[in-house]
Amino acid sequence: MKRSEINSYIQKAKNRLKEFNVSLPWFGYLTLDGWKEIKNEIKLIKDSMLGWDVTDFDSGDFATTGAVLFTVRNGDINDKQNRRPYCEKYIILDDETEQEIPFHYHIDKTEDIINRAGGTLVIEAYYKSSDGGLDANTPVKVFMDGVYKTFQAGEKIEVRPGNSITLEPFMYHRFTAKKGDGMLIVGEVSKVNDDNNDNVFLNPLERFSAIVEDEPAIHPLVNEYNNL
Repeated sequence: MKRSEINSYIQKAKNRLKEFNVSLPWFGYLTLDGWKEIKNEIKLIKDSMLGWDVTDFDSGDFATTGAVLFTVRNGDINDKQNRRPYCEKYIILDDETEQEIPFHYHIDKTEDIINRAGGTLVIEAYYKSSDGGLDANTPVKVFMDGVYKTFQAGEKIEVRPGNSITLEPFMYHRFTAKKGDGMLIVGEVSKVNDDNNDNVFLNPLERFSAIVEDEPAIHPLVNEYNNL
C-alpha cells in the first residue's frame, strides 16, 4: 500500500467517526512528530499495539479486502499478571465496494463483533474442519445479544446497528458491510488481542501490509512504533 493511500483512508475514517460523534483517545489524533516527541513515554501503548491499523492484508486490493482499524484499549499478551484481559477496537468498512475482512479464526481469542453505527454488518461463519478448512456441513451456534442462535454454515448473518455476534476460537469468520446501506463502524470487544500470533487465515495472507513511502505519514501504524 502507498502511504498516501493510508493517510487518505485514516482521514476518511476519522470523518466517519466524527459524523457519529465517536471520539478517539488523545493518541488517535497525535501527529507523527508528536509521537516522536514522546517515544520514550509510550511503552504501554507500544506493547499493547494501541492506535491506527490500516491493512489490505497485502492483497493489493484494499477496496475489497482490507479495513481501517483503531485499537482503543488492549492488554499486553506478555503481562503475566493479566491486569487488562480485554481489548476494544473500531473497524471501519466501506459498503460501496463491500470491503471485507477475509476468512480467519483465532486460536485463543473470543470476540464480540458489534455494529456500532452506519450500515448493516454481514458475517459468514464456519467451524474449522478436521483438515483445517471450512466445515460446510455443521450448522454454527452463536451467541447474539442474550440468546443463542443457529445458522447454516456460511449463511449470511445480518447484524443491525446496536446488535452483535460472539465468535469463539476456531470458528472461521469473515465480515463485510452490506452494499448500499452506508459505511460501517464495527466495534470489537474481546480477550487480549494478539495480531502477531492469533490470526489464522483460510488463504495465506499477511496481517500487516508492506508500505511504499510516497509521502510522510500523518499517524504511525501500530506495527511501526519501533521505527519512531
